[in-house]
Amino acid sequence: MTTDPEVVVAVGNPDHVEQLVRTAGDLARARDGRIRLVSVVVKSHDSPFEVFSDETIRREYSGDRQALLDRATAAAPSDVPVEAELVVAKSVAAGVLDAVAAPSVEALFVGWHGPSRRSEVVLGTSVDRLLRRAPCDVYVERIGRTADGVDRVLLPVAGGPHVRPAAMAAAAIAASNDATVTTVSVIPPGADREEPSRWLAEAVEAVSGSPGSEVAIETGVRESENVEDALVETAADYDIVVFGATRQSGLRKRLVGSVPRRVADRTDRTVLLARAADAVDGPLGSLIGRLQSRRRGA
Repeated sequence: MTTDPEVVVAVGNPDHVEQLVRTAGDLARARDGRIRLVSVVVKSHDSPFEVFSDETIRREYSGDRQALLDRATAAAPSDVPVEAELVVAKSVAAGVLDAVAAPSVEALFVGWHGPSRRSEVVLGTSVDRLLRRAPCDVYVERIGRTADGVDRVLLPVAGGPHVRPAAMAAAAIAASNDATVTTVSVIPPGADREEPSRWLAEAVEAVSGSPGSEVAIETGVRESENVEDALVETAADYDIVVFGATRQSGLRKRLVGSVPRRVADRTDRTVLLARAADAVDGPLGSLIGRLQSRRRGA
């Protein structure tokens, strides 16, 4: 079993393989790690596959999944080690969660295909489950609006634990493309700037301390009565927008704030949402976060 840091990419939609693999490759390169591509063959209780062993399913009935993995492998950066794995599971989320359970996995990339039609779903049932339960950093890339070259990366910040993985992704993307990271905070007109100045300083420190090559960093504070409008307007001047997730109150304890989701729906830029490993729900989450922090600091 590998001990190199792994970035797992959940491969599902053939139209979006290249975009996910490219971004995951930037992060894996910065961490001197490797990419593990995972595609799930669902073996539900009422499936005709139920009578077959997992090995038989992988060998005889996974043609489209294997073809998708082959395509993803071909799209992976040549300077980053890559391996591919077919997983048989009761659901897509269950298979991906099994794949990221290894201690070597530091990040998971999944695709987001647009707004959900169900009010209780944030990004999609499988993605929501992964955001709640995956014991590693999770990156959700909004699919379908690919950046044509990257010169500028926008990192909006308002404090919180998810700035770290967002900053790492922004730094990795910028380093691979010789781009600039701009971290920005939006405040009401006339508001005190002490707190946003602290948010920006923390974000700069997180970007500067990220693994990989040094990148150029700019900062700014925007005043606006509407955070969403200000970020949509600002995003127009950038190629990629990287948000840290925010936890909302409510019955489901959703892990993606309304502003990042609405901004993503209103901009044609590539959008990446980051959720920190230690945001896993339940008492096990904090333990996993502490163990991962110790491992990274070793």
